[in-house]
Amino acid sequence: MNRNDAVAPQAHITAHDSHYRAEPDLLDKGLAHDSIGLSASVAMAVSCVAPVYALTVALGPTVREVGLQLPAVLLAGFVPMLLVAFAYRALNKVIPDAGTSFTWTVKAFGPYTGWMCGWGLIIATVIVLSNTAGVAATFFYLFLAQLLDNPDIAAFGARKPVNVLTTSAMVALATWVAWRGMMTAKRVTYVLVAVQMVALAVFCLLAFRGIASGTVPTAISFEWNWLNPFSVKTVAALVSGLSLSIFIYWGWDVCLSANEETRGSEHTPAAAALLSIMALAGTYVLVAIATQMYAGIGDTGIGLGSPDTHDNVFAALATPIMGHPLDLLLYGAVLASAASSLQTTFIPAARTMLAMSVYRAMPAIFARIHPRHQVPSNATIAAGVLTAAFYAVMTWLSENVLSDTVESLGMMICFYYGLTALSCVWYFRHEYRIGLGPLITKGLLPLLGGGMLAAMFVQLCVTTFDPGYGSGGAIFGVGTVFAIGVGILLLGAVLMIAWRLAQPAFFRGETLRHDTPALIVEDPPA
Repeated sequence: MNRNDAVAPQAHITAHDSHYRAEPDLLDKGLAHDSIGLSASVAMAVSCVAPVYALTVALGPTVREVGLQLPAVLLAGFVPMLLVAFAYRALNKVIPDAGTSFTWTVKAFGPYTGWMCGWGLIIATVIVLSNTAGVAATFFYLFLAQLLDNPDIAAFGARKPVNVLTTSAMVALATWVAWRGMMTAKRVTYVLVAVQMVALAVFCLLAFRGIASGTVPTAISFEWNWLNPFSVKTVAALVSGLSLSIFIYWGWDVCLSANEETRGSEHTPAAAALLSIMALAGTYVLVAIATQMYAGIGDTGIGLGSPDTHDNVFAALATPIMGHPLDLLLYGAVLASAASSLQTTFIPAARTMLAMSVYRAMPAIFARIHPRHQVPSNATIAAGVLTAAFYAVMTWLSENVLSDTVESLGMMICFYYGLTALSCVWYFRHEYRIGLGPLITKGLLPLLGGGMLAAMFVQLCVTTFDPGYGSGGAIFGVGTVFAIGVGILLLGAVLMIAWRLAQPAFFRGETLRHDTPALIVEDPPA
């Protein structure tokens, strides 16, 4: 497919069919076209989100922030994701480029904003990859300990050197799978997603059965107020809870990053994104209600507020709810979830690096496509190396690396998702005079989603600056979560300036233009 075909000029425009002047600077990057369809795209999005992994690391921190309103906050986190998905759908239809957020924000706001948006996406992916690999390493030893009935194995795996080495090995394996190409990743994804969804269904079924039996001392009764996010005590707690709930939806846009490799690249990725977000929302609310009803939110025993449960909910609840040997299914599902997320999450990072390199916003070495596997080989390897290095450094700096990186990730997500949504609002501004449809779907809804995420980003910066936030750790006198989130964004700004001085072509608009093309209209609309 010629990349220019997606934005070819047309003779006229109606309220339902908008067209733009051709953008000849969009380049085909040599990826394997038409290698995945709708079902594979949905599976890829769910795989990248990794619902079992996301829930086990996010339920505890979210309960700590919002208490019994856990289901409400998880459902509320769905709203900005859905609004942002409208922006992705509109932008992908006219600019189906593997650079996604990077390319789109360059077109709307210029090279500097686009570069920072691309950096935010890459570093968010690295944080998720490191966190996912850490969970995979932990559950690998937990699974072996349960399987062999030897708790010393779990204690051995918890040692820092062992944990870092095991995590690095898992990152290397995931890098290899991603490097092998989209077809290999697709086959692995189907199996790993199926294991996750079956395990969650069994977990919920057995949790509700235990509650109904009346033999669970921690069980509490369901209340409709759990679904009311406005019952959260403070705005700061609500925003913190929402940032965590947004984290568990993150990754659905992976199917957009693979748009150059998807059949029907203008429509299929966006449809897959919407389907995956809605499926995840239903799953999350059901699991949250089942877990909260069974364990309660107390700070002792298996309560979701307990320090023993906080960082790894399913590790604490697998045996009480499912018993042995069925608990192995949940341990295996977390391992499968982390593994599926690992190999799928390489896609947005590697393809964003590829696009930035092709348009000379990064070194040319990342533009290399493997001649047989047709993937960005050097970019994929670089993402793996960055992930392993980031996890090793964070493990030695923070005693609560999983919790702190999850909370800092919320800032990254708000940053680049918010910018992408707002770029849609600006890019399509010429369409709003056509009719109510474009005004709502390309203007008001993305504006609302982007505005919500921008407000959350500001509130998170204020809240996380306090060293007492999150795990209570500090780096250079400020909260660990703030230091990770804002510090990495500032590092990106420094790298951008250095690249501008070394290679200014991209920033001059010579490789990717900053333009929001006017509509081609024969007759002015009434």
